[in-house]
Amino acid sequence: MASRKQKKAALYEKLQLLRAATHSTAENKTSILVDASKYIEELKGKVESLNQEMETTEATSSLNQLPVQVTVETLEKGFLINVSSEKNCPGLLVSILEAFDEIRLEVLDARVSCSDNFQLEAVGAENVDSIDGEMVEQAVLQAINKWRDNNEQD
Repeated sequence: MASRKQKKAALYEKLQLLRAATHSTAENKTSILVDASKYIEELKGKVESLNQEMETTEATSSLNQLPVQVTVETLEKGFLINVSSEKNCPGLLVSILEAFDEIRLEVLDARVSCSDNFQLEAVGAENVDSIDGEMVEQAVLQAINKWRDNNEQD
């Protein structure tokens, strides 16, 4: 008999803890359990939403932290431009070539690899005398940032 009362008291105590944890105002067992079930579903939804937000943040963060190295060497009549990244960067080549067009840099020779990583080695000749290595590097960096911005929106 005492064991049954102890079990009933323990069950009542656990229901009261469940009621408090789920912020339920219900008094009977069934209503407390229904409220707890609804609360658990709400929590699942919040967890799912937070996981999606984290994935989006991680994707954006990894894109922003994508290490892209840019070097520009001034040659006798042009520039040697090297751009490299440890990851494949679909669309980056197009952005860089558009930047070359904007500053009127003619690509004389180029080697590109876009399979597992991104590698660009280009020799460019200036069509005007007002271009320097710093200007070429800035144009490439702006193209990379433009490419990143476009890919963040996708």
